[in-house]
Amino acid sequence: MTAAKINSFVSTLSAPPIPSVIAWGREYNGAMGSLIDLSQAVPGYPTHPDMLRLLGETAAQQALTGYGPIEGEPLLRQTYAAHVSEVYGAKIAASNIHITAGCNQAFMCTAIALAGPGDTVALTNPFYFNHDTTLSMLGIGRRLVDCDPVGGFLPDLGSAEAALAAGAKMLAVVTPNNPTGAVYPPDLLHALFTLCRKYGAWLVVDETYRDFLAEDHGRPHTLLSEQGWEETLVLLYSFSKSFCIPGHRLGAITAGPQLITEVAKVMDNMQICAPRSAQIAVASALPILSGWRAGNRLEIARRAEALKQAVSELPGWEIAALGAYFAFIRHPMANRSSSEVAEKLARERGVICIPGAYFGEGQEQYLRFAFANVDAASIGLLPDRLR
Repeated sequence: MTAAKINSFVSTLSAPPIPSVIAWGREYNGAMGSLIDLSQAVPGYPTHPDMLRLLGETAAQQALTGYGPIEGEPLLRQTYAAHVSEVYGAKIAASNIHITAGCNQAFMCTAIALAGPGDTVALTNPFYFNHDTTLSMLGIGRRLVDCDPVGGFLPDLGSAEAALAAGAKMLAVVTPNNPTGAVYPPDLLHALFTLCRKYGAWLVVDETYRDFLAEDHGRPHTLLSEQGWEETLVLLYSFSKSFCIPGHRLGAITAGPQLITEVAKVMDNMQICAPRSAQIAVASALPILSGWRAGNRLEIARRAEALKQAVSELPGWEIAALGAYFAFIRHPMANRSSSEVAEKLARERGVICIPGAYFGEGQEQYLRFAFANVDAASIGLLPDRLR
């Protein structure tokens, strides 16, 4: 008898990273105080009462229990298009928006629509691990774009051009970055856009943490004002962090109408439609919770300052990049892998973080801290834990 085989594109992947590091934390005995979880990026403050109220009201509506439009509820598509137009100072229509069940799904739908088995996609190194595993399970090749640690892990334009010249169908970047926190300047994004246009490739920008840019940052970029941007650019977004609703899985794609049509074909086979009640609730929350969201951005900035202070007290430790939700921190144990260091911190010191090696090649000296998860007081405990 011959045993049935599992898809090798899936079976060769490592187990999901977050559960593995949380498992290390379960072995912590509490000797140094409460567990400090800096692993998965989750909002470290409660959901606004009005958001909870809206979710409850919409969940109770019989009209929203059936299937909805594949591209998303018209109300949310219109409301989010108006929001994007305001953020970028560009004219974006509902036809440019596709609502998904979270940003990971947005990336997967986009990747399927733009590339196929045997094609190549360029990712930055370090990369967001779910982008990498998505490509792997789809049989899509990966080419890495170098990011210089000395320059704050910004992608190297020469390396990006080499990847595109070698035939990469798309270049996927995340800004503010996961895992490093690096914020890509508008001129750098424009240069990447120009390269993609030159080689007939797509620039896919994951902006999950866009709402946590510094107050004085200004517009993230001006790419939506470029003539014919629809033929080169795709923007991805998540409502999870800004509205503290990651369990409701809601994201968005901004692209040209032609690509939205192709994404709808993928979505129809993947999920049919994103959660409907959450879509209507978020459409109402977008305008009324803008002040609350701005306050949260300031709170995250305070936590970033607390982390800078904490690491400054630790000889040998160094923040290589920091922004929005994350910091990429260089640890001083040159003879140990990032996994060894992270496991020891979780089991013995009660600090859960992600090994740098989970995010790409040559990242063994780094750990990812999702500092937005915990308050400034808890961050202040880190020097004693990490010494």
